[in-house]
Amino acid sequence: MGIYLDNAATSYPKPNDVAEAVYEFMINNGTTSGRGSYKKAMESDRLVYEARKLIADLCNFDDPKRVIFTSNITESLNLAMYGILEEGDHVITSSLEHNAVWRCLKTLERDKNISITQIPASKEGYTDVSDIRKSIRANTKLIIFTHASNVLGTIQPIREIGEIAKEHNIPFLVDAAQTFGAYPIDIKKYNIDILAFTGHKSLLGPMGTGGLVLNYNGNINPLKSGGTGGDSAYEYQPDYYPNKLETGTLNVSGIVGLRAALKYIKQEGVENIHSKENELVKYALKELTTIPNIEVYGPKDSDKIIGVVSFNIKDKRAEYISFELDSKFNIMVRSGLHCAPNAHDLIGTKEIGAVRIGIGYFNSTDEIQTFIDALKIIAQK
Repeated sequence: MGIYLDNAATSYPKPNDVAEAVYEFMINNGTTSGRGSYKKAMESDRLVYEARKLIADLCNFDDPKRVIFTSNITESLNLAMYGILEEGDHVITSSLEHNAVWRCLKTLERDKNISITQIPASKEGYTDVSDIRKSIRANTKLIIFTHASNVLGTIQPIREIGEIAKEHNIPFLVDAAQTFGAYPIDIKKYNIDILAFTGHKSLLGPMGTGGLVLNYNGNINPLKSGGTGGDSAYEYQPDYYPNKLETGTLNVSGIVGLRAALKYIKQEGVENIHSKENELVKYALKELTTIPNIEVYGPKDSDKIIGVVSFNIKDKRAEYISFELDSKFNIMVRSGLHCAPNAHDLIGTKEIGAVRIGIGYFNSTDEIQTFIDALKIIAQK
């Protein structure tokens, strides 16, 4: 199957249990959740609830009803931002955000006249939390931070940011796309009000799954209205969770696959997953220094990043390197701006992009070494 090093985009391969769970459900059940009282529909309800509970357990949360399922983390983030922010509000965010956050904020700036403060970061992606405290205004209604950059891998000081947000009674929204499932997260310890997650990255689940964990008692207006399977005579969206923010038919087969992935992660242990990935990143960072004319971006300490490493080689276009790796060596990496132009602006690569490797739980040291050997050949051409 070649060597897959694009786990920051989507994890691959998935545990066999994930595909088997989706197949078994599609063949032997196939019913909607929350829409019927017959046995198979009740079984769908149970499977979806178990997935909610597994998500909650994974971040030390105790109310599965406040685990909201969406189609992906982009929808999750839009749901939270559009649901909270109103005309003229102020938002604080990082300089590393993915377009899932940044484009939404810029659209709200244009359409609802919100104001945005981007907290500066060092070239390695480090954020000084004192800058956040200094940026708070009377109309600051939301703080949004990525947990780890999808370009530099840099882990942000979420716990400290959460403490500041809590002190000022400002909701704190965390984009955990790159970390949830591969890095321990305690929603209470980190003072996270809203955790946005996606199923298809480190959670090892199917595409088309994601959601929010709501450790938050404030109001979030629904992004959509429609059928929920209950209170059908009521003409407005229900005001209780999860129905308030979930409408239409859920991706039950995808959620069933996600449930299987979550059970696998629970069995393996997040700490063990993180430890293995950390060792692979450490090895990759060490070996990349042997490549001629290479510039590696972000921290060079595996304890400061998740499994993301970006680089360029002098006089070699990022697209050329990724093409050569794929066509000559069957090694899959990502090149370009990675949907995060602000992060590339920070490191001076907005015009040229970079090559990115995304290391996952199913990679091996041998695969990393094969990648390094191939890169040496390309670098010396």
